[in-house]
Amino acid sequence: MTALINLVYLISVTLFIIGLQRLSSPKTASSGNLIAALGMGFGVLIALISPVESGDGNYFFISGALILGGGIGLLVSTRVIMTKMPEMVSLFNGLGGACALLISIAELLNFHYLETFELASYLTTLLALLIGSIAFSGSLVAYGKLSGKIKDSWKLPRANMINMGLLLTLMGISFYQLQTLESMELVILIAILSLLYGITFVLNVGGADMPVIISILNALTGVSAALAGIIYDNMIMLMGGILVGSSGAILTILMCQAMNRSLINVLAGGFGGEVGIAAQVGDQTVKEVNIMDASIMLRYSTNVVIVPGYGMAVAQAQKICKELEDLLEEVEVNVRYAIHPVAGRMPGHMNVLLAEADVDYAKLLDLDDANKFLKETDVAIVVGANDVVNPSALDDPGSPIFGMPVLEILKGKHVIVLKRSMSSGYSGIENPLFFHEKTSMLFGDAKKSLNNLLDELKTTV
Repeated sequence: MTALINLVYLISVTLFIIGLQRLSSPKTASSGNLIAALGMGFGVLIALISPVESGDGNYFFISGALILGGGIGLLVSTRVIMTKMPEMVSLFNGLGGACALLISIAELLNFHYLETFELASYLTTLLALLIGSIAFSGSLVAYGKLSGKIKDSWKLPRANMINMGLLLTLMGISFYQLQTLESMELVILIAILSLLYGITFVLNVGGADMPVIISILNALTGVSAALAGIIYDNMIMLMGGILVGSSGAILTILMCQAMNRSLINVLAGGFGGEVGIAAQVGDQTVKEVNIMDASIMLRYSTNVVIVPGYGMAVAQAQKICKELEDLLEEVEVNVRYAIHPVAGRMPGHMNVLLAEADVDYAKLLDLDDANKFLKETDVAIVVGANDVVNPSALDDPGSPIFGMPVLEILKGKHVIVLKRSMSSGYSGIENPLFFHEKTSMLFGDAKKSLNNLLDELKTTV
């Protein structure tokens, strides 16, 4: 039986690694997700057939938990719309942290009840409690900010000092608890302070930095799962947690590089959330374009780039973008999609939306390739993107986003920006692109505007 268990563990971990590797490309991500899920299925199965100390009665509770949890997950995931995917990711990530929190409390209660203290085991469990609590409450705050239930204006004064004070207090109490190994009350206090730290940790982070925070919280959940794996000597939890934690850490670094920001700067509050109205400076004016003129510009182009942003997700306009692409390619117009790493509200948000619309993966250009292609572009259509196409990042040292790698949209000949109004993006920073001589604004709901553009193009094709 031991040999069988270890063999299935090895198969499960191998499937995790293969699945994770395939998730690195949009073309193979779907199959990678299924492969990783299969690995998790094997892990759950082998955990169920492993010896259970308390007898067969435990299987009743295990089966009930599987049915209840699986049913809730199935119901929620099948009903969630694509625009709410970041919120769902944050919520599910938080539940992983909650799992580590509850496991740790149960084990610590067991330690104190039996009075069998092993420093290494106790330290591991206490770390799982601390990190799991932070991941849980932090993910709930991230969910609230993404869903609009927690306003970005809700910020703590002197948040950095509060966070540092809480962190030092947690470290001090935890060190004292490891020295004495006596008080369960201190364990409860550590859990409460950790939950509080998770809230203050995320609350002051700017709205434009949420993709980074989601990555960090994902990494923390992975670490807490790995620690839980050590507690229960479970290879699946250990290796799965290590893979999630390490990939989350790598993704966090990549997100920070995509914004040219340090992790410390992001955690300090950075920018984001103060959504205002773009001021008209001097004699700057915007130039509007009508549907007919826009369709003519597209019809007689050679290369067209579509730049998707969160506005496309809100309008659910990805399928109309695909229809527009198909129609233009019928008349030999070359269409590509420029994807910025932090476009949307979570890493890969735009890729997921466009994949849903069956856009060919080969047409999705990353930041560097997109900027090369933009030099040869006749028309760039910006669909609800803002901060990732802001030229201030390139030429305005006084801008909060100066130095951030952006899509160099003005390299092309013409730019058409689809927006509801002149409001600023999620970071709250004015975008001079809207006033540039190459830019024409097409105001209105993105989906409706694209539909009108599509109808007009059909009359000219």
